[in-house]
Amino acid sequence: MAALSIQERKRLRQIGHTLNPVVMVGDKGLSESVVEELNRALNDHELIKVKVVAEDREARAAMITEIASVSESEVVQTIGKIALLYKKAPKQNAKLSNLVRFAHLSN
Repeated sequence: MAALSIQERKRLRQIGHTLNPVVMVGDKGLSESVVEELNRALNDHELIKVKVVAEDREARAAMITEIASVSESEVVQTIGKIALLYKKAPKQNAKLSNLVRFAHLSN
């Protein structure tokens, strides 16, 4: 996966600002059902927020890295316990994709 350009990251952060977390990952880690939900959300929406409930900063960072690796997504931004993840959908769904729904924000 090619790294995102500065302009793309900025655009994704603008869109991400309006989003709410759709997946929450507890301190027990990534269960199979959480990974399934993560992949479904990324395929549908392309850009999602994930809330990682881990008190330790290093554990949280490691968990976010693991989430990105398992879901083959890219971490656009991390603020506190919230990570903004992006993964281009193989077939974009205009009704569900946050990139399409919030395209007007990037102008």
